[in-house]
Amino acid sequence: MSTSRKQTLGVCYYPEHWPEERWAIDAGMMVEAGITHIRIGEFAWSRIEPEPGHYDWGWLDRAIETLAAHDLGVVLGTPTATPPKWLVDSMPDMLAVGADGKTRGFGSRRHYCFSHEGYRRACARIVTDLAKRYGRHPALVAWQTDNEYGCHDTVESYSKAALEGFRDWLAQKYQSPDALNRAWGNVFWSMEYRSFDEVELPNLTVTEANPAHVMDFQRYSSDQVVAFNRLQTEIIRTYSPEVPIAHNFMGRFVAFDHYAVSRDLDIATWDSYPIGFLDRDTDDEENKRRYLGVGDPDNQAFHHDLYRACGQIRNGEAEGRWWVMEQQPGPVNWAPWNPAPFPGAVRLWAWEAFAAGAEVLSYFRWRQPSFAQEQMHEALLLPNGEPNEAYEACGRISRELDRIGAVAQPERAEIALVFDYESAWAWKIQPQGRDFDYLDLVMRFYRALRQWGMSVDIVPPQPQAVSGRKLVLLPGLFAGSDALVDALAASGAAILLGPRTGSKTADFSIADGLPPGPFRRLIDMKVRRVESLPPFVDVPLQGGCRFDGWREFLVTGADVETRRVSADGHAAHVAKGRVHYLGGRPDAETTRVIVGELLRDAGLEPRELHRDIRIRDNGDIRYVFNYGPETVDVLNLVDTGSVLFGETQLAPRGVLAIRKT
Repeated sequence: MSTSRKQTLGVCYYPEHWPEERWAIDAGMMVEAGITHIRIGEFAWSRIEPEPGHYDWGWLDRAIETLAAHDLGVVLGTPTATPPKWLVDSMPDMLAVGADGKTRGFGSRRHYCFSHEGYRRACARIVTDLAKRYGRHPALVAWQTDNEYGCHDTVESYSKAALEGFRDWLAQKYQSPDALNRAWGNVFWSMEYRSFDEVELPNLTVTEANPAHVMDFQRYSSDQVVAFNRLQTEIIRTYSPEVPIAHNFMGRFVAFDHYAVSRDLDIATWDSYPIGFLDRDTDDEENKRRYLGVGDPDNQAFHHDLYRACGQIRNGEAEGRWWVMEQQPGPVNWAPWNPAPFPGAVRLWAWEAFAAGAEVLSYFRWRQPSFAQEQMHEALLLPNGEPNEAYEACGRISRELDRIGAVAQPERAEIALVFDYESAWAWKIQPQGRDFDYLDLVMRFYRALRQWGMSVDIVPPQPQAVSGRKLVLLPGLFAGSDALVDALAASGAAILLGPRTGSKTADFSIADGLPPGPFRRLIDMKVRRVESLPPFVDVPLQGGCRFDGWREFLVTGADVETRRVSADGHAAHVAKGRVHYLGGRPDAETTRVIVGELLRDAGLEPRELHRDIRIRDNGDIRYVFNYGPETVDVLNLVDTGSVLFGETQLAPRGVLAIRKT
């Protein structure tokens, strides 16, 4: 069990945007709303250092002291996401270059290339000076490195700096051009290299680049994010050793390995915008209408579980920590459409995060700006400084947190769902079907588990992460390792593999002996053919289930049982004892049915839930959520326990909390 920590609220604040005489008023209002943690500074480089080498610390000193005087904890961001114009002008080649070969210029944010050594040195200097000045300030409760690494498609850069860095990375990895040629299969299309200096970046090619080349460039680009973040964390730990370090990740974003970045963090945080992401979560128009003002019932929960896993990467499960650094309080400005939250949604989002073990839920932002790019993004206060709807919700949530003594204490789940960033890259590079998406595939299984009332741990494909579970699901895992297979074999868990699991090697070639590669040690079967189908064609299975968009043709050994067969007579779901392989992408109902069977086989107790109801346990408290538009009777979910707040006739967007006994 994780160490228990009091759960509380925060907000993102920009004192540089408002008159100084307003700061104390704001701080007082924050206290009245029950807010305790304030993030500042992450976009303020031009105010901290308005001229090269000339610092203006006075305003930031006074802002921190104002917050400290109200007993507010400060989360201080390093300002490296927004380098000032004078710095860009001093080294214009620090700007990233897009896949189209065009330089991405100054005028918004994230205008830098992770590979640029000159920019890294400039970042090291500003972070050092910031950490020296504030690293031991008593009001400082956490650091945040940069802001939203990779936002606006900025992980990959096709600059000269990236090319030089990539060539060096390849030389370190492969040691010789011959080894690289063998790994990439460069004999194909006469792509062989005589030296690493001949390797180019995988853009601007006539047709698709070698998938192994693209995969290694993605790995290189991810490693640059890791190195950029590590540069900052090492400096901060030198001058501020007692203060934890966080970074705010994003939703539905997989362009770098978040587990790898998290190894250098103490706290994983993410930025939750449930309505903003609804248009990306599903193509189901009826669901979009039903959840228009509250968001998909499983998307933010999935990310809570994912970033809880990232929070455990550095210190292990006993010390894993995670927060929501930015929570949507109202309509945003950046989605295709920006509806207002339904009544109760803001409160429901907060309790969903706290139920998943968040220590802090922090709203973005304190006051809606009246200028620049985000002036249409709602906040806790209106542009004139008056309270907005979400400000009132903060007060209620804070009082409820205090009343029940809420602490973060999620327990290790009996179910592990493996999520792997390299798999996301692989199936984007070579989808073999236009609509094949790894995150979508994993979400199908996560959604089904939630619909059955299960608590789930999202985990990396590592032996220790899958051990000691009752059920492990590994849909679409790009490449397996012998160590992972050994751990699965020894786990005693029910296991679901496929589709596409183990179908490639780490070098992006078809697995030896055919897919599922090393997982064939768990079940005697192989995939001899795959087909992808357009959205208007599905694959019916006997018994009423179906695959959509993807299916595989399986060959099985004599001791493998066929559980499901396609209408045209091909094995679709096979099993050997507790190990299952699913040879296609199941639709929503098929996923739900199969997951229900697996839960029962694993000795777990699935619950039949109303379509809008979700449950989550945090320590000895069970939370029940109603994402839908109608009141739902949830008395059957109370079992034995005492109601802390809420009603068993659960209203739309309502929350019920029960102390289990």
